[in-house]
Amino acid sequence: MSRLLQDGNKKGRKGTAAGLFGAITMALVLFVLFPAGAHAGFSFWKNEWLVGKDIPREDIKEFYYTISSSTNPPEFQRYRFYVKDGAYWFYHEKREGDHWPLRESDITVAGSLQLSDAQWSKFFDLLKDGKAEKRKEHLEDGGRGPWLFLYWKGDKSVNQEFTFVSWETKAAFEEFCVELKNEQMKK
Repeated sequence: MSRLLQDGNKKGRKGTAAGLFGAITMALVLFVLFPAGAHAGFSFWKNEWLVGKDIPREDIKEFYYTISSSTNPPEFQRYRFYVKDGAYWFYHEKREGDHWPLRESDITVAGSLQLSDAQWSKFFDLLKDGKAEKRKEHLEDGGRGPWLFLYWKGDKSVNQEFTFVSWETKAAFEEFCVELKNEQMKK
């Protein structure tokens, strides 16, 4: 009988150790799946983040809108919005040439404009409800873009590919960029 008790105690200790191991494993899994940063819009299962809901205005660091095509003649237009030393900025550049790819040496028109709070708010409103997703490889032939990338606090250097909420909003964004470019060129 004492041998049965000893065997039972050994099994009991193994069961306790297995239970403790299971609890620790579960705690680690929960820590990875539900990080402390979940309140900032990050989640293990999440695959898109909405501007204005998951990405607040103050978390936006930079945004790129680029059209690039190898057509004859090739075309290249880039708009960039960014924050530098607490100020909001807009940058534009156009490249022209008879070869592909167009390089920085092919820039024919470029300029920067410091934005007012109202202009930054309009920029944010145009991005609002758009989504940032994990970067994807695009293998489409002949695509000219636009290629859209949003850099924000919490993007993990991965969740940066942007899509506007609608075609109308994208068109309004393009018009806004042309307005800013024209304003900058007048100065």
